[in-house]
Amino acid sequence: MSLSQGRDLFMTPGPSVIPDRVLNAMHRAAPNIYEGDLIDTTDSILDSLRKIARTTGDPTIYISNGHGVWEAALHNVLQAGDKVLCLATGVFGNGWANVANNMGIDVELINFGTTGSFDAAKVAEILRGDTGEIKAVLATHTDTSSSITNDIAALRKAIDEAGHHALLMVDCIASLGCEPFEMDAWGVDVMVAGCQKGLMVPPGVAFTFHNAKAAQVSENIQKSSPYWNWTPRTNPDIFYLRFNGTPPTHHLFGLAEALKMLVDEEGLENVWARHTKQAQAVWAAVDRWAEAGAIRCNVNKLADRSSAVTTVVSDTVDLTPLHHWCQDTAGLVLGVGIGFGNYESNQIFRIGHMGHMNPVMLLGALSTIEAGLNALQIPHGEGAIEAAGRVLSS
Repeated sequence: MSLSQGRDLFMTPGPSVIPDRVLNAMHRAAPNIYEGDLIDTTDSILDSLRKIARTTGDPTIYISNGHGVWEAALHNVLQAGDKVLCLATGVFGNGWANVANNMGIDVELINFGTTGSFDAAKVAEILRGDTGEIKAVLATHTDTSSSITNDIAALRKAIDEAGHHALLMVDCIASLGCEPFEMDAWGVDVMVAGCQKGLMVPPGVAFTFHNAKAAQVSENIQKSSPYWNWTPRTNPDIFYLRFNGTPPTHHLFGLAEALKMLVDEEGLENVWARHTKQAQAVWAAVDRWAEAGAIRCNVNKLADRSSAVTTVVSDTVDLTPLHHWCQDTAGLVLGVGIGFGNYESNQIFRIGHMGHMNPVMLLGALSTIEAGLNALQIPHGEGAIEAAGRVLSS
């Protein structure tokens, strides 16, 4: 028997929960796409995107998902035959490397495993031995498959200490609007992000951000795609050039409302603090379950854990029935496992705690997971919900 007759709760690490305010902002007639309010709305969005990325650089909006802006970023600063160093701590680091390979870019991939962050000293060692071939270092801030968060400031320091010229390119698709990120202060040259995670908007638009150094590199790159080319989008003579055609009108309305909520009303530092607190509550619960059980956090070191998503793994139990019980019986949709390392997808579930989230939703999800563990007789430690509650009330 299903007990779920209310609204289902999606705890997937993107698309995240969409606020009613964002949905309502999108629920309107089509606007004039040539002049008027839409132009002002887009300008305000670009200003807010700079604030949320902590940059004075140029954001570019694409009708795309994250995979598309991986390609867009590469297309604008690299060309076939160039070499990049790609750092992987999960599936998505490898994914960006695969896109580069398919574009004819020479990729040196360093896999740091799927249980902890990359080693900046190792990166510096490789760059010191480079003869100038490496044009860029590609890194993922938070990999949603493994839920590892990497130290981007340390990576910038490693590049500088090696005296290397490489661009630092960072994937913030999972982390932007969830975890502290300082594009300018950390010396990031190119960053990519999407709308459907921390920014709380339905999938469909994604972004590149670039600084003056990247813009200068881009001037000397022969671009084969007019769509991915960020130059006319950055300083358009006519508004439609910002989008290489018709703008994503209703996504823009929703995005403007979401950024208002995050930047103007809650404040970015408070957004970061909220995500940290809620993540710590999830970790407290999962760590209690792990004390006498079959499941545990994939990432052991607290500093390497993401504030946006927690990957839970089992060495002994098929977690597919838990997925089904939570969804079919209780109306809780967990993030599916993306297999990595020694784990198949059925040994993993992911808890997305990003975006539009509060303690009612979070504690409800954790309690439902525990109910599922009990119903399916999956071994687990006790006191998880109490531990999560203590974190939230502290």
